[in-house]
Amino acid sequence: MPKSKRKRLQRDSLPENFRSLEEFWEFWDTHSTADYADQMPAVRAAVKIQSKKVYCPVAGELASGLRQEARRQGITTETLVNLWLKEKLTRVS
Repeated sequence: MPKSKRKRLQRDSLPENFRSLEEFWEFWDTHSTADYADQMPAVRAAVKIQSKKVYCPVAGELASGLRQEARRQGITTETLVNLWLKEKLTRVS
């Protein structure tokens, strides 16, 4: 018998209802949705990505300093730049 069929035969049955979120999480923490794909309804979803990135050149020596400061703070350079720009714009508004 092929391995995929053996696995399908040995899986736990999918509960119709879970008594709590904890029971739901416990089940899916120990099982793969791939093993139950044949029991799941097809779903259509539309995703709108509204985030927009604008790239702005930064002088090399500034970029180096930004990377170092971001590492020191434990955040990405992009996050640091956005935080600083937001702070500056708030002050001048």
